[in-house]
Amino acid sequence: MRALGKGDVRVDTVPHPKIHHPRDAIIKITACAICGSDLHLLGGYQPTMESGDILGHENTSEVIEFGSEVRN
Repeated sequence: MRALGKGDVRVDTVPHPKIHHPRDAIIKITACAICGSDLHLLGGYQPTMESGDILGHENTSEVIEFGSEVRN
């Protein structure tokens, strides 16, 4: 899996996600972009970003795994 680093926009190799809760789903991102709301994190206006956080909630994707309580 790839993720952005804190304080700079770059791509790192990070561990693959795991199902932790029965309602979790893991998706494979096929295309992604950062959004205007991500700029607040990058600019330090909301200083809650930590190393390993993943930006870019504007995406297209496919579901590759889901928990036992996911019904649709």
